[in-house]
Amino acid sequence: MNIESFPHFSVQDLNQAIGNLLSRGFPPRFLLHATVSKSQLKNGHLWLTLTDGKASISSVIWSSCLKDLDYRPLDQDGVEILGKLNFWENRATLVVQVLQIRPTISTVLRKFEVVRSNLMKDGLLEDSRRRALPSFPRCIAICTSVPSSAYADMIRTAQERWPLAKLLVFPIPVQGEVAKKINAVLGYISGSYVQLKVDVLVLARGGGSREDLMVFDDEPLCRLLANFPIPVITGLGHEDDLTVADLVADHRSATPTAAIVDLLPHREMALNQCTQIRQRLQDYCSWLIQNKKDRIIERRKKLRVDLHPHLLLNKFKSQLVQRGKLLMAVSPYNLLKRGFSIVRNKKGRLIKTINDVKINDELTIQFNDGYTDSVVKSIFTDIK
Repeated sequence: MNIESFPHFSVQDLNQAIGNLLSRGFPPRFLLHATVSKSQLKNGHLWLTLTDGKASISSVIWSSCLKDLDYRPLDQDGVEILGKLNFWENRATLVVQVLQIRPTISTVLRKFEVVRSNLMKDGLLEDSRRRALPSFPRCIAICTSVPSSAYADMIRTAQERWPLAKLLVFPIPVQGEVAKKINAVLGYISGSYVQLKVDVLVLARGGGSREDLMVFDDEPLCRLLANFPIPVITGLGHEDDLTVADLVADHRSATPTAAIVDLLPHREMALNQCTQIRQRLQDYCSWLIQNKKDRIIERRKKLRVDLHPHLLLNKFKSQLVQRGKLLMAVSPYNLLKRGFSIVRNKKGRLIKTINDVKINDELTIQFNDGYTDSVVKSIFTDIK
């Protein structure tokens, strides 16, 4: 073997050749799916060790890029990275420079399950805690991104359905590590809803991937929503998206626009309901008046027929006659006419038995046509 035929390199030449090969033969930008096995912040730069379970590679997020990122990964987070290769010729070191990074759906779902489980243990997901939404809200607090298509659709829908409702819009960031900013806005509304006369809170975000909704799985944010002093309705993402914030809300709508539809009555339907109620009231009043009128006619007829003064006088006269006959039938004068008499002592008391008199007692004997005074001369007890 003639070794002189092989290329000769210095270390610097070799590293330069490798660098040139990588720059010519590898795409300048690429997507990488991996799991963070280790993260460490050094001098403002975030160094990550990425793995897929079979191999690993180092990556770095420079401080200039790190401050603009919405998401900062933790150990064991699944991530999707937009990056490029950095090869340092002086050390022959290869790292992935992270330009953009976002969690994968597995990371999102893992966080969702952890927070959901914690809140369930504390009873914050019980259906019994859900409050009814106001039927005709006077003032609505809307927390969403401004400007956005979701915001525009919600405002338009509210004006079309129920323009009487007052809308207080509180702009919030809705993507990335912004939970603290959202909590600050919610805390302000919670502390001043009485002064603002707010009846209900709408938390909304337009469409996007499930990963974009990860902020609404934040545990402190969800606990704040679970204990909010007024009813909360959410409209986050698409119909198939479900966040922990949806689980703790009093009502979950499929989209931001659907939240307004679920919350506000339609003015045409409300007008029809008012018309129906007015017609029922008119029908009831007509029935009530006719019913009273019929009763008056019936009572008038009864007064003329059954309660006419002549009829009443004749009826009372007949009753008096009957009572007079009854009195005559039981009157003691009838007994006197039949030959009986009434005996009284000088005090006027009736003598009912022989034991009520004594010898020389003065008695008055009443007959049918008069009375006599007498004195008891003798008493006989055996009358047979």
